[in-house]
Parts: sequence; structure tokens; C-alpha cells
Amino acid sequence: MDRQSFTPFDSVSYIWRGLRLPASALSALNLIEDGEFLPSSFKVDHLAQASIALSALTASLFYSTRNRCSVPKVTVPSEHACVEFKSERLYVLNAKPPSLPWGTIGGLHKCADGFVRVHDSFPHHRANVLRMLGLPDDAPREEVATKMLLWRAEELESEAVGYGAVIAALRSFKEWDAHPQSMAIADFPIDLRKLGDGSPCCPPVPSGVGNVKCLQGIRVVEMSRVIAAPVAGRTLAAHGADVIWVTSPTLPDLPDLDRDLARGKRTVQLDIKQEDDMAKLLELLRTADVFIQSYRPGSLSEQGLSIEELKNLNPNLIIANLSAYGPSGPWAQRRGFDSLVQTCSGLNVAEADRYGEGEPAHVLPCQALDHGAGYFLAAGIMAALHTRAIHGGSLEVNVSLAGVMRYLRSLGRYVDRTGYGRKDFATSVEVGNYLETRQSEFGALKAVKHSATIEGIGVGWDVMPKPLGSDLPVWLQ
Repeated sequence: MDRQSFTPFDSVSYIWRGLRLPASALSALNLIEDGEFLPSSFKVDHLAQASIALSALTASLFYSTRNRCSVPKVTVPSEHACVEFKSERLYVLNAKPPSLPWGTIGGLHKCADGFVRVHDSFPHHRANVLRMLGLPDDAPREEVATKMLLWRAEELESEAVGYGAVIAALRSFKEWDAHPQSMAIADFPIDLRKLGDGSPCCPPVPSGVGNVKCLQGIRVVEMSRVIAAPVAGRTLAAHGADVIWVTSPTLPDLPDLDRDLARGKRTVQLDIKQEDDMAKLLELLRTADVFIQSYRPGSLSEQGLSIEELKNLNPNLIIANLSAYGPSGPWAQRRGFDSLVQTCSGLNVAEADRYGEGEPAHVLPCQALDHGAGYFLAAGIMAALHTRAIHGGSLEVNVSLAGVMRYLRSLGRYVDRTGYGRKDFATSVEVGNYLETRQSEFGALKAVKHSATIEGIGVGWDVMPKPLGSDLPVWLQ
């Protein structure tokens, strides 16, 4: 299907019908176009409004299913949605903006025959790159750059896998389209499939609860890192789900990202390699509605959390997976991040060519693949909740960064350099109308409100960020 003439509403409608949701609900969607935002030749603004609207409409649909009423009206303004796509960059904590989570050696490096991008936000990824290059742990960027010149880009990309490093070769669209992994990526951005049969299952709306929201009473276990999957969990929390974010005390965190992405969630730390902690996690999963995970594909299966084991533990569980490159293909089990998928898939080269300043790569104005994937995953989860309420059974949702890239690319591009004149948002001062101030355990947090509103229904976050491991692994209700 040619999607280059799609409007954001067309995108919502297309994906909605692909998920086999009732077309009549689309009449409840109100998209407000209030300007041109996010400078890019790609339609990042379209992706922002459409993905957030899709997630909100699925929440509204689930509310109507559970309460046996018409679908409440959903409204999403384009400017607010574009601001929300940069939420982790636009919050202020105790009057201070966040620091970008980049390390000392990351970014674009020249190689013998091209370029690679290195991801080094996590200390162990940085250490693995240095070990691969035969450099000491304190090696400066200049020494890394010198070593990179001795490698061919794709050879370095492949070598990094065995070392646990995360590196992507810079490719054009033509080069990516010929790659086996590109051919393995589905054209539809949300893969929703049934895993097993069962009776219709829909938790009742909790009694005696004020500020009613669409997902109140829905239990979510989230095991995630960085941006995409945490956005999905944060979105479910905005609609009232009880989200328990499970992190490991043995793995590093990214505090500047977590302050924004942890809103709405309770936080539990469990080391699943320890028997007692694994038992606590399994009890949560046994009684959960949704399990979100974004670890390297296959890694949780090695710990006894395979799809089959989860389905046997909880036949009504919705299992939602966020990956870099999708569930099939030669790169299915590779680590990856938004910036690297932009690099390897041709987006950065295409942006640089259109921008016309002679640079080898030009990045998108935000982590658009992360955010788009997060809202698509949330939408897939809520579509699964709707399906489970009617037909029962366990379901699986898969969304990948590369799949979101493919969808964004399919929307076409703005003519010539016209897309680069669109308004951007660099600081919180520029978006004050879209911020709310709440007290967190780290101080006063001024952050972006959710851009979707649902008529007559509460939307937003009641729980503010707190130190990791502050909560008990038990459900509120």
C-alpha cells in the first residue's frame, strides 16, 4: 500500500483496521493540526500524533468494552504530541534540565571504507568497545578514532556482536534494502498474535476509586531499559494501569532518562538469578495482565521466562516484546538502540543528502523510533486487552525500532528542504504550556503532560519518580 499521502488520521485508521478493531470507534478520534513541528525531511510529526492517538483510542475502546458504553472521544493536538516525543529532553528537575546520556567515545566514527556509530550510554557497552579495540578503559576518544580507521565498517559492526558492544555501520537506503535483515522486517508496525485459547477475561473496574481511568485494575509488569518500552509502560500508567517497573540491582541505570520515563510507575528491584527474587517475579507474572520486556531477544528465555513458560504460568497473560530489529531475521537477537537503527537503515544518510551540508549523517530531531515504538507497543497491548476481553486467551505483541523506521519511511518525505523549516523545541521554556509541576522524591519535577485527552476520563500520572527499588512486589488491588 502506498502510504505517502496518508494523514495522521489515515495512519491511525490503517493500523486500527489492521489490528481488527471495530471501525466504528474511529469516529471518536479528534486530531488537531496546530502547526508544523520537528525539523526533518521525514514525517516525524505525523508519527508523533498518529502513534499517541492510536494508543489513546485503544485505551478508550477498552474502557467502552469494559463498561459497555460508547467509545469516549479522544483528542490529540499535533504540537503537544511533538513536544511529548521529546519529553526526556524537556523536563526540569529542581530547576535543572537533564543531561544527555552520552558517554565519552560514542557517536559517529570514520572507518577505512565508511562510518560507524557507537552506542556507549551504558558503561559496560563502552568497556566492551575498548576491549574489542585493544584499548585501556580510560582511552580517550582520539585513540578510539585512530583505531576505527583500521577497520572496515561492516566488519567492525559484526565483530562488535561477539564482544557485547553495540555498533552500527552507516548505510544508505539502497544498501539497507539489500540487507537480509531489512527483508525480514514486517511491513505492518504492530504484530499482534494469539498464543492460546481461553475464556473471555476482563478484570472488573475497581470499586471506590476516584478519578476513573481507562485501565484501572490492569496489572502490568515492565522489565525495560532506555526509552521505547518505558514509554509503553508510562503510557499504560497514564491510563490508570498499575505498572510495576522491575529493574536489576546488578545492571546500570540511566537516571536522567528514568526521571521522565518512570512517571506513573512503582519501582521494584529483583535479581532474577537469585531464587527468592525469581519467585517474587514469577508471582507477579502469575497474577499480571501484561508483561512488557525489552531485553535482548532470547536473553529472558535463558532465565526461564520463555513464551511457553510464561503462557503455562499465566494462560491469560499478554506478553509484549520491544526489540531493535524484530523477532525474525539474522539480526533478530542483536542489541540495538534508536540512534543505531537510524544509522544502519539509511535514515541518517537520506537526511544528510536532503539537508545538503556535506555531512555523512544527519540525525532525526528526536528519538522518534523509540517514542513511536513505545506508543505502538502500548496500542498493541491495549488492543490485546480488548481482544482478550471478548475472545479470551493469551496474546503476544511485538514491535521493533526497525519496524517503526520502515513505517516512518513509508509515509514519504517533505519536498526538498521544506521539512527543515519546521519548529523545534530545545528547552522547557519554549513548551511551558505543556508542562506540569509535581513533587517527586528527587525534588520538584516539571515535565511534559500526556498529549491525549479522553472526554470524561482521567489521563495522567499519579505516581512520581522515586529511587529504584522503593516499592514492594505486590499489587495495589
